[in-house]
Amino acid sequence: MITLYDCATAPSPRRARILLAEKRLPHDTVQVDLRSGEHFGAAFRRINPHCTVPALVTDEGAVLTDNAAIAAYVEALQPEPPLLGRTPLDKAEIASWQWRVEFEGLMAVAEALRNSSPAMVDRALPGPVNYAQIPALAERGVQRLKHFLDELNIHLEAREFIAAGQFSIADITAVVAVDFARVVKVRPGDEHPHLLRWRAAMEARGTMA
Repeated sequence: MITLYDCATAPSPRRARILLAEKRLPHDTVQVDLRSGEHFGAAFRRINPHCTVPALVTDEGAVLTDNAAIAAYVEALQPEPPLLGRTPLDKAEIASWQWRVEFEGLMAVAEALRNSSPAMVDRALPGPVNYAQIPALAERGVQRLKHFLDELNIHLEAREFIAAGQFSIADITAVVAVDFARVVKVRPGDEHPHLLRWRAAMEARGTMA
């Protein structure tokens, strides 16, 4: 059985957790305590030298250490329901929006948080190497994030899902990005009715924990 190395409070492994729930794919879960620095310990470094979660250990014994690889593996292992698209055009549209949501939304939150949080001094980027915070990047991250929420709200005005008329990995990443934005005090509000309607529909799926 595959094993997911997870952290219940972190956004990146949440993406993998939702993916596996949507696929109804049986797996074991091992919690990694990021607050105590367990991901930097020797035991976890043997699993993932990058010191990040998620990490997915496959039935073949391979270790996948990023969400893109995990999604590609899981989609191939369990094609139904298809979360990366069915037709060539659907796959392209979903891939495009997945990139946009990750870069313009999720990375904007991370940029704002990691460059401003006192708990992340010298931890401006994930992984085993320390990088100093740059306060100006935190300010830019908040600006990018607010623009992203505005743009996503407009995009969702006449849509049930983000891309290709179906629930996809782009919706998963967007849910995580929108929820993660709370850590930098940015939330969708009354000015984002379409985004709020979409988020409520995502919650009703019962897989967003």
